[in-house]
Amino acid sequence: MDQILLTYTQLFRLFDSLAIGAILLSPDFNLMGLNRSAELMTGASAAEAKGKPCRQVLAQGWCDGACRFESLEPGHRLSADKEACIAGLDPDGRNLTRMLLPLQPQKGALTGWLEIFQDHSAFKDLLKRIRYEDQRLKMILDNLDIGVMTVDRGEHVTFFNTTAETITGYSREDILGKSISLLFQEREAQNNHRLNETIRDGEPRSSQETLLTTRGGDTLPVRAEYMALKNKEGKIVGGLATISDLSLFHQLNRAIQDRYTFYDMVGRSPAMKRLFEIIPVVAVSDATVLIEGATGTGKDLVANVIHNASHRADRPLIKVNCAALPDNLLESEMFGYVKGAFTGADRDKPGRFQDADGGSIFLDEIGDMPLQLQAKLLRVLEDREFYPLGSRKTVKVDIRIISATNAGLETLVKEKRFREDLYYRLNVMRLEVPPLCERRDDLPLLISHLLKKLAAGRFRKPPEISEDAMAVLLNHNYPGNIRELENIIEHALIISRGEPIRKSHLPFSLQQQVDPCRVENVPESPRLNEGVESGEKTLILAALRKHHWQRGEAAGELAIDRTTLWRKMKKYGLSPE
Repeated sequence: MDQILLTYTQLFRLFDSLAIGAILLSPDFNLMGLNRSAELMTGASAAEAKGKPCRQVLAQGWCDGACRFESLEPGHRLSADKEACIAGLDPDGRNLTRMLLPLQPQKGALTGWLEIFQDHSAFKDLLKRIRYEDQRLKMILDNLDIGVMTVDRGEHVTFFNTTAETITGYSREDILGKSISLLFQEREAQNNHRLNETIRDGEPRSSQETLLTTRGGDTLPVRAEYMALKNKEGKIVGGLATISDLSLFHQLNRAIQDRYTFYDMVGRSPAMKRLFEIIPVVAVSDATVLIEGATGTGKDLVANVIHNASHRADRPLIKVNCAALPDNLLESEMFGYVKGAFTGADRDKPGRFQDADGGSIFLDEIGDMPLQLQAKLLRVLEDREFYPLGSRKTVKVDIRIISATNAGLETLVKEKRFREDLYYRLNVMRLEVPPLCERRDDLPLLISHLLKKLAAGRFRKPPEISEDAMAVLLNHNYPGNIRELENIIEHALIISRGEPIRKSHLPFSLQQQVDPCRVENVPESPRLNEGVESGEKTLILAALRKHHWQRGEAAGELAIDRTTLWRKMKKYGLSPE
């Protein structure tokens, strides 16, 4: 636990800078550390509290002697593989948002808990006083560290504070007068419904978590709360919505638990949109899934998301790389063995299928599975039972099978290297993950997302990326797909040591590539050089709209390089409407 305290010192400093309280707990809820914000909010001393039971130290005016996280449901203690969130009043009447995260690195043994909380009391008091036409209070709202927006009865945005601009990427000019539905994804349309109901009946509502689409197309997890706005006569004239950015909590949770959700899937290319549409449908079923895609495209991420969005999420997801295990060990690893099955088998040992009972098993690189094992896997698919090595009794399992391959199984079937009957059993639901070369328009989103993810793992804020570094990243071919991009960004984070990432921080092999942004390398189109800036912006916007914001096609029509187009879009603030 002392090692954990050293690791989380940086995290505590980060939370202090954001006025977020953080408490480190042992597995049995003894206090191991508090940051300064937690000390100020709870009145406890980190030095005096260390080693004492949490409820004993925080009982006065905080927990009221009872842990709210121990019995979130009747007779059910908080599961060690899920975070919990509680929002509401504490015994002193303070408005708190509290989140408890299990410290379970790489799904190993539980090493402790991290509780994170914010006090919104002052903000709640302010909301009770606000009136739709009160300009002074709007000035105060504009300086809060929480996103605030107001809408009229038609749900068109009438006020948008500075923090909301920062969170969403939209400026006031972009959003004022537009429908609030612009910010929320279609699959989160119920949030617009909550706001509509609040405006209709005047009752406040909240959303523990929802997804917001930023101007750049990124997906951001937020907590939203809604209340009605009234004029002096008490008539409802609109609504107010607040948004709190939860991405820090998500990145922290991922770094600790290695749990993935839809938030981790990034992209707006047509191929990715098709994936986004079908994965939620596939996840809630128990159908067998086959994921195909080149190496490094994120097939394991898709498998994780499917499992974590299914009814089996509380049970294990067991991963087997069929290409990494020798043929003579693969059968015993997958199906287990009984004592005496072979020399050295001095005890019964369950296999991966038994470990996955009640959950899911992910068979990566299934195309490399030996033919003799394919017949045994076929029986598991058909009957959900198998014989462990050396046993005469079958073992029944309740599992979902998710498989993946970077080689087309149809081709392997034709070459007699993969059983045709097994292929059809695996190919109930087939998902194709596109290579990065087919979704290059997603690169800016992926770069931003990976920066946040990797920075969170180091308890740091993501750094800026200079224009010359971004130019190199946008024009690299990425034969290793997303895995290669992630390795490049991790390299840059290490070398930059917290400074803005420059071209010199990238791997040397990338630095040697020709910079397409330099004028002497790639001259701009004569058509663009002829007009003034306003004409240039109009021309670019027309090309982007014509090609449905596909930058590669738009750049081709304009006869400029993709990176040059990206720079000009950034210069003129152009993004999909």
